[in-house]
Amino acid sequence: MNPILGIDFGRVRIGLAISDELRLLAHPLQTIPANKDSVNRIAEIVRERQIDKIIVGVPRHMSGQFGESANEALAFASQLRVHLRCSIELWDERLTTVAAQRALREAGKKTRKTRHIVDQVAAQVILQGYLDRENNAAAS
Repeated sequence: MNPILGIDFGRVRIGLAISDELRLLAHPLQTIPANKDSVNRIAEIVRERQIDKIIVGVPRHMSGQFGESANEALAFASQLRVHLRCSIELWDERLTTVAAQRALREAGKKTRKTRHIVDQVAAQVILQGYLDRENNAAAS
């Protein structure tokens, strides 16, 4: 199986994570700037890594409603769909950045020094949630 790419979209940075080939574990990959070249950079990664599915985190409010950030993530997913042939799915990513920051703190990393990786870890949390759901469904 080909790996899956997880995306934590942000206005300034986009965190990326990738699954292993068995699609059991998600690993941080990199953080890229959120700019006009973001879609092209992700397309390059998709080609290089032979990705056939992308999971884009959508940050809903706790009520489940879409806010401005969620709408921006949805618009970014739409841009990806125009430029890429692989499957693109959306994932509810409520509190993933909080979970990523907590995990880094628990690993002894200082918040100020983790800004460059927190987006990758958030993407990892998004992707791992997706992988766990898919693997649990397959096991049932």
